[in-house]
Amino acid sequence: MNQSDPRDAVLLTAPDGASATIALHGGHVLSWKPAGAAEQLYLSARSEYAPGKAIRGGVPVCFPQFAERGPLPKHGFARTLPWKLVQQEQGKDDALAVLRLRDSDATRAIWPHAFELELSVRVGGRSIDIELACDNTGDAPLQFTAALHTYLRVADLDAVSVEGLAGLRYFDSIKQAEALQRMDLLLTGEKGVRDLDRIYFGVKERPLLVAEDRRQVIVRQQGFEDAVIWNPGPERCAKLADMPPEGWSEMLCVEAACVGRPVELPAGESWVGRQSLSLA
Repeated sequence: MNQSDPRDAVLLTAPDGASATIALHGGHVLSWKPAGAAEQLYLSARSEYAPGKAIRGGVPVCFPQFAERGPLPKHGFARTLPWKLVQQEQGKDDALAVLRLRDSDATRAIWPHAFELELSVRVGGRSIDIELACDNTGDAPLQFTAALHTYLRVADLDAVSVEGLAGLRYFDSIKQAEALQRMDLLLTGEKGVRDLDRIYFGVKERPLLVAEDRRQVIVRQQGFEDAVIWNPGPERCAKLADMPPEGWSEMLCVEAACVGRPVELPAGESWVGRQSLSLA
């Protein structure tokens, strides 16, 4: 297995047929198929699988910076570096893979910290658990923002709703303003609703329900304080070279994130965040 090859990937298959595919490039979950069900993640057919490039779709790992909220490259560097497979096994009910990324001369040149990231992906039945752990292996404190930038596949964006956000304040990255979510988020196709880029603060462990006709995906998180809901809409999507023009209508990002308050990690300490997706 060549971890420097952006197309090299790990295939996980549980005894019941549930499966997930993880690229070593970026520690990037590319596919999730629950037992007896179709693909649940969106992956752009125009993704660039090249060193230093981020894959479009699936579940990118944003670390140690979310978006452009800081001096580092957008969404940090973890999603564009080769990770190492350190464990893969099939259990009685599920399958597990663990990938690792450590600091290097290249990362320390732009972010002067010693760290170790581990991404654990467990799949079985109708669920997938994606866990991101960070150890501060240096002798000084560090801080970071992070996200699991999950692209859910949808058949018709007009039929999608996200329940569980009501009562939360959010930052609208398009309008550059804060607002209050007063009810469930309904994606009705109206202009300004499809073009979504919102950071919801204080989500913590409240579950979110992404519903589309008869399909429901329950999204749970631990360790991540916030959640991001993103869809580029038709105009912004047309400007993305690694997405087809109609790609915006086939996906919705529902991301577990730590954005509003960066994670403060003393020397020798660890942090863990998890996102769990279940097909209801």
